[in-house]
Amino acid sequence: MSNGSAAPRAMRPISLSEALDSFDALWSPRVVTRVNDYDVRVAKVEGEHVWHVHEDTDEFFLVVEGALDIALRDGAEGDGERTVTLEKGAVFVVPRGVWHRPRSTGGASLLLFEPSGTSSVGDAHDEVPAHVDATTGHPLSV
Repeated sequence: MSNGSAAPRAMRPISLSEALDSFDALWSPRVVTRVNDYDVRVAKVEGEHVWHVHEDTDEFFLVVEGALDIALRDGAEGDGERTVTLEKGAVFVVPRGVWHRPRSTGGASLLLFEPSGTSSVGDAHDEVPAHVDATTGHPLSV
């Protein structure tokens, strides 16, 4: 008996290592699957992203491989700056409204949770360099 809802998009396990092996582009997230209205994305990163902010949503980071630094501008005026360092296996959430800039000196692989349609460069950002893909996520080709 059907309840009228659509079948789930992917009814198979997804290997994160296979997902990450399926592309080489840096700062160009791939959508692995969706949970309710959220994308589960993977990304490979190295170097610096861009200062940006997500006004209406938090941003979840899990470091799968490597290490990631996230510079944060704290305070009401965004004048205080600090950096958090995430090693392999570490999780961190950048709260909505906080300007931040991820970077990785030696390279890292990430798992991200964001509402579907969220731009990788946020709602406001500094000039986007050529090596950063301003996207809402690319489909995974695994």
